Amino acid sequence: QVQLVESGGGLVQAGGSLRLSCAASVGINRMGWYRQAPGEQRELVATITSGGSTNYADSMKGRFTISRDNAKNMVYLQMNSLKPEDTAVYYCYAYLLRAYWGQGTQVTVSS
Repeated sequence: QVQLVESGGGLVQAGGSLRLSCAASVGINRMGWYRQAPGEQRELVATITSGGSTNYADSMKGRFTISRDNAKNMVYLQMNSLKPEDTAVYYCYAYLLRAYWGQGTQVTVSS
């Protein structure tokens, strides 16, 4: 059973930064972040493989950076230049035969 635990969400002013962390119970090749705003569908933020290959949603390119520490089974999301529209619950994601999700961490960006 894969367990994912996120941390690092919170309240930040527009233009600020936050760093999210996700701890996985096992090493997994494909991990990433999704987010879901109220009344919206869950959407891709970014993914990363154990080899370091990344994929970003277009709206996050240049502001968000995904990274990982394979030795610690950790994945991170550095979010800069945050906007009110980035307000959402951010979910850690991993794929190992099927998709796994963390419990989510709230990010609120005030204007």
